[in-house]
Amino acid sequence: MPSQKIDIPHGSGPLLPLPDNCVIGTFAERHKRFCVRLRYGGHDLWVHSNNTGSMLGLLRPGTPVLASPADHPHRKLKYTQECVWLEARAVPATSCAAPDAPEESSGCGFWVGVNTGVPNRLLEAAFHAGRLPFAAGYDNLTREARRRDSRLDGLFTGPKLPPLWVECKNVTLVEDDVALFPDAASERGKKHLRDLMDIVTHGERAAMFYLVQRPDGRCFAPADVIDPEYAVLFWEAHAAGVEMYPFRALVSPNGTDLGEPLPLRDRPKIGDRRKHAR
Repeated sequence: MPSQKIDIPHGSGPLLPLPDNCVIGTFAERHKRFCVRLRYGGHDLWVHSNNTGSMLGLLRPGTPVLASPADHPHRKLKYTQECVWLEARAVPATSCAAPDAPEESSGCGFWVGVNTGVPNRLLEAAFHAGRLPFAAGYDNLTREARRRDSRLDGLFTGPKLPPLWVECKNVTLVEDDVALFPDAASERGKKHLRDLMDIVTHGERAAMFYLVQRPDGRCFAPADVIDPEYAVLFWEAHAAGVEMYPFRALVSPNGTDLGEPLPLRDRPKIGDRRKHAR
């Protein structure tokens, strides 16, 4: 696939539009999680990655990667990894060629959003656009709100309503049509679930906002094979009253928009284990 430079059209578009002058290169390697080397225009281009997860199944040599220009002109890495192109392995009967798909991609495929800052920003944008049903009636959102020794992504407040604390997670792993989180063992993620359970015991609302940044997940579940402790805590939190809100993201080279909510998969029986993700 030839390297590409993308000009994002102005006007109406997604809630989180990408800036002008994004580029598409091909993945070469990942270095210490936060640096990704692309091949672009016949040269190496090092870009920043804020995704500390494994990005399981996404980063294969030659895979197209979309990167956005950095906000700060003096930043060492001038671009940030935003999306990864994933070619489908099973082609549906109907055409599914994605708009703006790389020219040399074979068959069908789609963009997967891997920027972990997107869920938090999309939560805020969707709230101000009146597109978060679970936050109806609230009139204020504080981002990065502190509670004791924790910092949670959002705190909604409103007249005569209990505080609503929300933690956001980015989801890029799908197995057998099920969107799964996490894609690597996550101590921080488990701490957040415990924090949210404690919030509920004190009479306030608490919720997880899982943003599934790919289109092939039809429902959501915790990744019990990858982090069984997280899965146990997830279901405990759900039973304790922590609200779980998986939403599909609509990802394209134009940016990211909020799609429909996804249902939770039924809790598997003890001993049921799914095969490892592709």
